[in-house]
Amino acid sequence: MIKLLHAADLHLDSAFSALPAELAVQRRAEQRQALAGLAERCRGCDLVLLAGDLFDSARVYRDTLDALKAFFAALDAQVFIAPGNHDFVAGGSPYLTEDWGENVHIFTKNEIECVHLDALNCDVYGAGFTAMEAPALLRGFAVRDPERVNVMVLHGDLQPNSPYNPIAPEDVAASGLDYLALGHVHAGFVRRFGQTVCAMPGCLMGRGFDECGQKGALRAEIGKADCRTEFVPIRTRRYEILSVPAGDDPLAAIRAALPERTQDDCYRIILTGEADRPDTDALEAVLSPGFFSLSVRDRTYPKQSLWEKADEDTLRGHFLQTLKEEYDVADEARKRSLVLAARLVTSLMDGREAEL
Repeated sequence: MIKLLHAADLHLDSAFSALPAELAVQRRAEQRQALAGLAERCRGCDLVLLAGDLFDSARVYRDTLDALKAFFAALDAQVFIAPGNHDFVAGGSPYLTEDWGENVHIFTKNEIECVHLDALNCDVYGAGFTAMEAPALLRGFAVRDPERVNVMVLHGDLQPNSPYNPIAPEDVAASGLDYLALGHVHAGFVRRFGQTVCAMPGCLMGRGFDECGQKGALRAEIGKADCRTEFVPIRTRRYEILSVPAGDDPLAAIRAALPERTQDDCYRIILTGEADRPDTDALEAVLSPGFFSLSVRDRTYPKQSLWEKADEDTLRGHFLQTLKEEYDVADEARKRSLVLAARLVTSLMDGREAEL
């Protein structure tokens, strides 16, 4: 059995533009530090497959290049890299200008190549992006020797009309591959098309609230008749979104809903349900020391006092009654919109500045 580690979408040197400058610098340093955790997960592996977007853009700091070289040098495994749409191979690319070491092979062409590893009875296939987009690289492909263990590393997308190397399930099934290591989508999956295991590990580190939860890589053991995969987490800062019914004491409600460890992580807490309007700034000020970063958002809707004049035979009463009838049967999202409308119009009627 061949043992391999499959990772993708490291996005080293990301801008982290949503964070203050000093925290963005810290997060880029933490991306480099995460390579040490990844190296630990590579122990005992024969192959390391890196399926693109190692770098977030063409701008790469010297510190990052040195950290990545040190990561490769620490590995006993053979490393294969398939550049993606963020780190595509072009003039001046560090993939072309740097010495990465004898155990590193980079697929620098947008056509599939093969590397024979006779000691493992294995063929490793791959291709790389040479621009921000790539055609369907797997279309029409078949392995050269079905008797060997055949693996491939690619950056690509299972969406049929994607500009980023669209990969059709029928092409995967017809390929004869034992394992297809993909990158591009930041949520992981493992699927089987025909006899081929097709997998994405997801990104290595969350960078925003569209990348919540635990991140990491995949380990696999592959033979001609068997393939076993395992997700291996890498400890980095997590992004989490937590919805909390505010009730009468939003601070107590939030504290009761939080897990034990939050100080290293980035949280967005959304207050929901019927409640007096919470002071989100005050809540953030009290709670922020317990997080790397924290934002508190108000999606509550007011108690019945908002509608207390809905029975009046006035313009205000008729307006509120109309909204309340719809409010009583609306879903949560529509209720929030109706509350905002009621607050805005009644504030204008009173000559007050609207507090939205």
